[in-house]
Amino acid sequence: MTTAAPSACPVNETTPLITFLELLQDAAFATFGPKNFDSKFYIDLSLRFSLPVVEKAFNSLPRSRNGTVPLADLEGFIAEYFRSPGEDLVVADLPDYVPAEVKHPGVRSWALEIHALWKNLSRGVTSSVRDQPELHTLLPLPEQFVIPGSRFREVYYWDSYWVIRGLLASKMYETAKGIVTNLIYLLDTYGHVLNGARVYYTNRSQPPLLSAMVRAIYSRTHDINLVKKALPVLLKEHGFWTSGVHQIVVQDAQAESHCLSRYYAMWDKPRPEALSIDKEFASNISSGAEKRQFYREVATAAESGWDFSTRWMRNLKDITTLTTTSILPVDLNAYILGMELDISFLSKVAGNHSAANHFLEASKAQEKAIRAIFWNDMKGQWFDYWLDNHSSCKEAQLFEDGKQNQAAFASNFIPLWIEPFSSDKKLTDKVVSSLRTSGLLLHAGIATSLTNSGQQWDFPNGWAPVQHMIVEGLASSGSSDAKSLAEEIMIRWIRTNYAAYKKMGVMYEKYDVEKCGAYGGGGKFVAQTGFGWSNGVVLAFLEEFGWPQDREIWCQ
Repeated sequence: MTTAAPSACPVNETTPLITFLELLQDAAFATFGPKNFDSKFYIDLSLRFSLPVVEKAFNSLPRSRNGTVPLADLEGFIAEYFRSPGEDLVVADLPDYVPAEVKHPGVRSWALEIHALWKNLSRGVTSSVRDQPELHTLLPLPEQFVIPGSRFREVYYWDSYWVIRGLLASKMYETAKGIVTNLIYLLDTYGHVLNGARVYYTNRSQPPLLSAMVRAIYSRTHDINLVKKALPVLLKEHGFWTSGVHQIVVQDAQAESHCLSRYYAMWDKPRPEALSIDKEFASNISSGAEKRQFYREVATAAESGWDFSTRWMRNLKDITTLTTTSILPVDLNAYILGMELDISFLSKVAGNHSAANHFLEASKAQEKAIRAIFWNDMKGQWFDYWLDNHSSCKEAQLFEDGKQNQAAFASNFIPLWIEPFSSDKKLTDKVVSSLRTSGLLLHAGIATSLTNSGQQWDFPNGWAPVQHMIVEGLASSGSSDAKSLAEEIMIRWIRTNYAAYKKMGVMYEKYDVEKCGAYGGGGKFVAQTGFGWSNGVVLAFLEEFGWPQDREIWCQ
């Protein structure tokens, strides 16, 4: 088990409400059993009365000899003292909702149905969340927002980028701005954008795409006020990801030092929203220190957005070997490069040329670092880099070729999404050839990996964000072969989304890319529906590429 240096292990404090709801979860798990049990349901409950009143009633519940609460008593207690998850949300109005234009009649009809889903997924918080925040794990966001769907009843960080791309395709500019305003509020309040807008998510962030959201909205609206409001907090976010426990220094073969970033959650306990799962994972770990480090690795994998994947595991068959904090991820560092370019652009828009120049120079250093540490010219891919055990942010590490993880993951191609790489034709041609022969490109899209581990960010699952970033990177390049591949992937993805929707009447969070029209699996829960980023990517693809009337929409 990899152990970070003691000085580099911050841990956020939990709140009394979370502590109590974890006790409730444990009691519910013991009473109801593991079948179809979802810890998140209990951590998302809101109180009808003050916490001391509810705690007193809970402590007064009858217990059997083995300490469990009788089923009827626990059900009655929950009904009397709690409001169900989702009751602290209201369905939001969408004053800027308009249908889009698509020429193909079948695709147009489907696109209009996806547009209508924004109404189903738009929410705001109730007055109780603002007036009595101590009764809720939901955070009091100032504006309305779009949720992913199903059990995800709050705004999520990196999901929001693709939600916004879909909203922009729908010309729903005010709704998009409201989401960004909420994320700015979280960043300003907590020092980083939270994984999601819940109290229990304060210990970690998610892939940093806020600057990309602001830039995407500005490109449509030219709203200079949004830019000026965002810039100070974007500087704060850049500092969060490029300092302290997140930053690692690697010295290349030419003895040049490069500053790169990793994911690192401020948590070493079971995740409150997945308490029973994390305890089950850790049940065979005997050492208290190793168990705490495992919990940190789990939370850090959640911060990466890829929860879970063999990408983060030393033993592909054993999830307790997660070592996410010991990996420099190619995609995170590409996002930071994108952030620096965005901040430079937005600073110039706001008239701050000094900041614009500073971040342009920072982006050049970041680009150089990505080329030096992650790029593999022989393979035509960028690879994650494994750090030494006991690594800390203060110790420079010497680059070794053997520490690149040369397994095939879709993330190996995500840097192409960032302009300095997509504009490099020689590099792009190598990436195109590598992607075509990687084994990741399947009948219905790009698989996340080639390992069928049973984890949801592994084979045969494909996810909307991955398709979009890689397709957009290919399409923006100067290579005709890359543009052709981009359209090929887009067509496969649109067809599988369409076929699944026509069969099941819903959009899914992930899809099985081996089979057109099949939704994804893996992980501890069935594939969730709704679904924010899947909707957004379909609409963004249709806006960018269109769908000719003579092109078949059904699976080929």
